[in-house]
Amino acid sequence: MKGKTIVATGATSGIGEAAVLALAGLGARIVFIARDEARAQATMRKLEAKAPGLGHRVHFADLSSMAETRKVGEAIAASEPRIDVLINNAGALFSDRRVTPEGLELTFALNYMAYFVLTEALRDKLVASPPARIVSTSSGGHQGASLDFGDLQSAKGYGGLKVYGRSKLADILFTRELARRLAGTGVTANCLHPGVVATRFGDSSGGMFGRLFPVLRLFFISAEKGADTIVYLASSPEVAETTGEYFVKRKITEPSQAARDDAAAKRLWEASETLAGGQSQKERAAG
Repeated sequence: MKGKTIVATGATSGIGEAAVLALAGLGARIVFIARDEARAQATMRKLEAKAPGLGHRVHFADLSSMAETRKVGEAIAASEPRIDVLINNAGALFSDRRVTPEGLELTFALNYMAYFVLTEALRDKLVASPPARIVSTSSGGHQGASLDFGDLQSAKGYGGLKVYGRSKLADILFTRELARRLAGTGVTANCLHPGVVATRFGDSSGGMFGRLFPVLRLFFISAEKGADTIVYLASSPEVAETTGEYFVKRKITEPSQAARDDAAAKRLWEASETLAGGQSQKERAAG
């Protein structure tokens, strides 16, 4: 990974931080997006200790905001000569329904739309930097989930785990459609289930989940083990040509039937373009 630049989200804790530290140890320069300055600086200190002098960089944005995600993506695209790997990893689970100022349900906004908007903002730079890779963290939690295109914002019958599963299903469908659209460009797109990991995940959940996660973490795997497949997909020559797949423990694994629905993947992409495009139109009008 020497000489390569990796852009990552969700890198200030858990599997995201473990992944970027491992990749920095392989020689990669890390550019990560953070919301909390104190945690960002703590991660930066670890990166400098692990791989000094590579010019690691942090950008700040709230990835639940499409406008901020697009803006930070455009800033990174403008400032980086090339991007070799994009790691979409930010995510959370919320026990109660919350809505962003842009009108998106928060789980959908953070766990899925952030992936879509950031990838689109960096897409031209990735295509201009072949061979490049896009790695997105999904979850086995997608099993049993289904998308309701009439209610993507989960206004009806909200349940934290159910909506989390939907967002992770969306991540797999996004990866499949992204891989199809990137065919022939030299850019691959894959996603993964990291395992059930002992991280900060769940700290913002609230309610019953917020009380349960500290106890459940005692039985979870380490962040380093959870990050292993991310590092593998970002760096291994074995998967240099592999695209559109879902991985568990470094192995291509068949996701749920709903996650293999290419018509749904295309429909989700088009709905996402409408959501993201509508926001940009509002911004132009405001400007």
